[in-house]
Amino acid sequence: MSEEKILIVDDEPEIVELIRLYLEKEGYEVISTNNGTHALELMREHRPDLVILDILLPEMDGIEVCRQLRKTYNTPILFISCKHEDMDIILGFSIGGDDYITKPFSPGQLVARVKAHLRRNQLIEQHKEDSQQISFPGLDIDLLSRSVRVDGKPVLLSSKEFDLLVHLAKSPNKVIPIEQLYRMTWGVDSNGDTRTLLVHISNLRKKIEASPTDPKHVLTVRGIGYKFNG
Repeated sequence: MSEEKILIVDDEPEIVELIRLYLEKEGYEVISTNNGTHALELMREHRPDLVILDILLPEMDGIEVCRQLRKTYNTPILFISCKHEDMDIILGFSIGGDDYITKPFSPGQLVARVKAHLRRNQLIEQHKEDSQQISFPGLDIDLLSRSVRVDGKPVLLSSKEFDLLVHLAKSPNKVIPIEQLYRMTWGVDSNGDTRTLLVHISNLRKKIEASPTDPKHVLTVRGIGYKFNG
């Protein structure tokens, strides 16, 4: 049985119970709330391994909850929402979300996404003893503490932003196709929807590049993918 703990934040009781049923069937421990402010308290108290977060919440919406969480935690955050517009999806990623599923969704698909995110975290923990620091001029990546410094100053990356950076930085000057980079980072195929990856690359550049529009490290290879320039 899994020991991972998942926090569900949604104000629709039927949705919460449906997700809880499927996750508990897989052996996950589930805690839940319908309130964004309470979600922050539960995060501090229980330190869940993953957060499933609705955008439309009373008092404090999911976007603000995510902003607050990202000040302290890099726990994977999976947004669920009835909002399908690209700008809402992009906003969710830009403030630190790791994934986004629109309602109505297949519970099986949600569980698969949860498993993929947690599997990546497990692999990171299993290989911590082999961790090392990757350093380039002006950029230091500590795999053990999952921290990044730019010109000596700490920069807080989301879980997926950090994973993307590591995948690229471990193979400097090697072009990694978009689909392959997506699969390496999210553990599943993109099924043709690479917006998630594009937004995370954009956010990563804003945090580690002196000029995000003229990047020095994370370079686009048009029509193929990305490569890391040390």
